[in-house]
Order: sequence, then structure tokens, then C-alpha cells
Amino acid sequence: MTDQDTRYAAVRSRDARFDGEFFFAVETTGIYCRPSCPAVTPKRHNVRFYPTAAAAHGAGFRACRRCRPDAVPGSAEWNVRADVVGRAMRLIGDGVVDREGVAGLAGRLGYSARQVQRQLTAELGAGPVALARAQRAHTARVLLQTTALPVTEIAFASGFASVRQFNDTIRTVYAATPSALRATAPRVGPAPTSTPPGIPLRLSHRGPYHSAAVFDLLAREAVPGVEELSGSPGGRTYRRTLRLPYGTGIAAVEERGARPRGRWLDARLHLTDLRDLTTAVQRLRRLFDLDSDPYAVDEHLGADPRLAHLVALRPGLRVPGAADPAELAVRALVGRTAAERLVTRYGKLLDAPSGTLTHLFPEPAVLAEAARADDSPLCALTAALADGSLRLDPGADRDEARRALHALPGLDARTVAVVRARALGDPDVAPPGVDVPDTWRPWRSYALQHLIAAGEWEPTS
Repeated sequence: MTDQDTRYAAVRSRDARFDGEFFFAVETTGIYCRPSCPAVTPKRHNVRFYPTAAAAHGAGFRACRRCRPDAVPGSAEWNVRADVVGRAMRLIGDGVVDREGVAGLAGRLGYSARQVQRQLTAELGAGPVALARAQRAHTARVLLQTTALPVTEIAFASGFASVRQFNDTIRTVYAATPSALRATAPRVGPAPTSTPPGIPLRLSHRGPYHSAAVFDLLAREAVPGVEELSGSPGGRTYRRTLRLPYGTGIAAVEERGARPRGRWLDARLHLTDLRDLTTAVQRLRRLFDLDSDPYAVDEHLGADPRLAHLVALRPGLRVPGAADPAELAVRALVGRTAAERLVTRYGKLLDAPSGTLTHLFPEPAVLAEAARADDSPLCALTAALADGSLRLDPGADRDEARRALHALPGLDARTVAVVRARALGDPDVAPPGVDVPDTWRPWRSYALQHLIAAGEWEPTS
């Protein structure tokens, strides 16, 4: 979609497949929108295209109140790409710029701050500060419209350094004061007599989403104390504990039926520190693979004779990722039963348990210290995670991580493949011992997920 006339055709047809892939702005109104905006299509000569919402903000446009372009799924490119720009976008989504500044982002990427600024601006039309600012504005809107928190608390919870900066940004992005923006929150039916605790969220996705297979996998893998699933298929709720930069959290995500209304998963977050909202949301998005492009994946894999009927049965099948990549790596190595024992013995107790959720999964440093007297694969893995010689965070270099994983004693190739596909979000992993043709590239992880869902292959347990 690099040709502007092709992009305009997508806008004219209100094609939701491209929501988040680019944005368009209308010079006569000063508004920018997602491609599927239901408003009257503007004339071609009045339209400008931008790769990110931040670039549209920087050019002086405000977000459309009708289509809410800031709420669309992120570009699927950022999950697929392993270059500096892709890694930077994943780290910005995780809140690194808010917590560590541009210098911290650059240090994680192994580049200078000037190089990172130059590459992001050249490709995305905005630097890391502007991209983080756009994300903070979206977080603030969510809090304003879904909670009764005072505006001052929302300002700092969203990552803004001051109330003045918060007010100025909200006015710039939404052309409204925070109070006016709060007043525009959608109201559905009469006000409830009591409000459930936590922050309600809609985790948007593009295209179809085959939630049954994702929830089936999460149910098979759930580690008691850290995760739980309740309800019947088609209406299950997945809950888990989260270790976050400023505190802890409990997330609940609802399964949607076969024919859901709207393209989102309903979720609710309970956080000990609201500054963790952005990070928690991004970790849930990775866990449920919500920024994938099912159109591209299904079109490619659906053309293969072996996979065509599987794709037709499960359109929009996702590859579940990880809310905590280090946790997933440990679990992939030791298995579910041993992981439960580790939680019971070394996991940190929550200050306020919630039902069966009682613990955080033990940190790598704790496990490495506990196993330092032996030379087990678990000791090697957790020591590498603890000292940083193995990085699995959103900005990790996938090639370096693959080499580091293979260098660890006791990690077989199948375990490494699971870690690459799930913890690192690599869309093109081919584990050993499975017939995975090159024609399935660059979506071999998704092809294998179809085989798993159909019972034709069993990953490392």
C-alpha cells in the first residue's frame, strides 16, 4: 500500500483490512481517520496519508471522534519485522520511552539516540518522543472514558510529566479538554447500580479472530496460582497475574463466540499502579496476538493444498505469544507440572490474592539462585535471562536471541522453536522433525498452529 492512489481506493471502499497500516488526514477539516471511517469520503486532492497517528498529530491534525483512529490495532509490521524500527516500535509500545527516555530506548537497541531518531522519523514521520506521546494520549482517553479517576491522577498514570503537558496534548490530539473528552464517553443503557472493579478495555484486532483455539491452548497450558480459565467454551474467561514495571496486576480477558459483534476482545485490568496500564495492555496484545494481519496470513497459507481446508475451518487463527517472555521460556523448558511446583516454591505471593490467583511466576534471578548448585538446563537458562546474556523482551534482536538459546546446554531444538515463536513472536519458525515446506514462509509459525489446532502435531509440552 505504498502507492497513494491505491491507499485512496482503500479509503473510498472503507476497507478495514488497512486500519492501523496507515492513516489519512483531510486538509479542509483538520481531522485524521482510519481507512474504514464511515464518514463521507473526502475528495482526493484534500487527502494526505501518514504511516502513524503520531505523524498525523505532528502535521497538525486531530483524531476523528467518529472512527477513533487512535484505537485501531497496531501495524502488523511491528510484530513481523526484526529490524531496528520494528524493535523500537515494540519497545515504545511496552512503555520504555516513558520509563527510560529516548536514551534508554537507544541503549536497548544498541544504537545512539540520534540514529534511532533519524530512522524512526525517516520511515514513520515521527520520532520516539512523538510516538510515545501519541500512545500516552490514547491511554489517557481510555482512562478518562472508562474510569471515574480524577483528571490529575489520569495525567500521571498515562505517563505525562505534568498536568499542563497532559492538558496541552489532549487539546492537540482530540480538540477537547480532558473534561469534555470524558463527557463524550459512550453510554450504553442505564447506568449500572454498581461498577465492577478494574479498568474495562476493548482490545481491538483486525479481521477475523479464532478465539476458540487460543483459549483451548491457554487452558491446556494454564499454571495454577498464576492463571485460570472459567466458563464453558465460547464464553470462557482467562485470568492471570502480571509482573509490571511499577507494581502487579491481574488481567481478565473474555472469549468471544463464533460470530461476535465488533472486532475486539473484552478485558478488565486490576493494577496496583495505574502507570502500568500501557505496558499491561501491550503484553495482553502480544499474548493474544492481536496485532497480526490475518488477511495476509490466511491468503498465503490458504493457497497451499495441505493447509487450505484448515485455514477455511479456522480463519483468523493466531499464535498466542507471552505476557512474560522469560516466564514462557522457563515453562517451555520444564513443562506445566514442574512450572506449577516452581510457582508454589519460589513464586511471590500477591498482596491481595484474587480467587485462585495467588502468585506471580518466579523471576529468573530467583530461580537461578535456587538452582546455582547444579548444572541443570533450568539453571543455565535462568542465569542467562538474569544477567542479560539472553534477551527475550519486545526489543530483543531475534537472531542474537536464537544464537544465545542454541548455546545454552540442555535446550533442545523443539524447545528453542517454541520460545522463538511464542516469547519472541517470530512468525516464521520451523521446528525440527516436522514437514514444513519453504512455501509456507514467512508464516510457518501460523501454519504449525493450524496443525496443532487440528491435532496433527504436538509441540513441546
